Amino acid sequence: MAVTIDRRTTGEHAPSPPARLSLTPGTARGLLDGAWWPRSRDLSRELPALAERLDHSWGRVTRVTVNPAFWPVIPRKVPVTGHTVHVGWFTNEQDPHKLLVFSSPADRLDLLIIPPETDPAAAARLMSAATTPGGLLTASRLMENERAADDATESRDREEEWETEGGTAPPPAGNPTGPPRSARGT
Repeated sequence: MAVTIDRRTTGEHAPSPPARLSLTPGTARGLLDGAWWPRSRDLSRELPALAERLDHSWGRVTRVTVNPAFWPVIPRKVPVTGHTVHVGWFTNEQDPHKLLVFSSPADRLDLLIIPPETDPAAAARLMSAATTPGGLLTASRLMENERAADDATESRDREEEWETEGGTAPPPAGNPTGPPRSARGT
């Protein structure tokens, strides 16, 4: 995938609503420290709200890194109230569903990035799973699990709809269809 780097640093964006962010409670470190659910794939627009929220609760955000797989444009710098956040990217080294956030005291947060188009119920499940203290699932594994659960739900819903519209579920394996053999005269 081609990566577009936006070398401009502008403050001409309209203010964003507060970041949808959930952090792991306590000090039990896991593979993820929380989850972020941006409203779009525009990092220039989304990162200021995230950085401002973290600046107040965690420490001044100085740098973030992403995998460019889901971001059409990656700005080099993003203005945030009172400072600038530097943005970097890694194609092979970083999970595409993870955002790394660094603060001035040299702390790091690993956040699951929930795609903006995610259904609110699925986003709530992902936020909960990503903030489990001591969690051992990677960002990509959480996304795969959610996708598999969603596929299973869709399949079950299609089967239920088919049956309510007059379809018949196939017989269980090993059970012949039709009358029992003794009724057929064999």
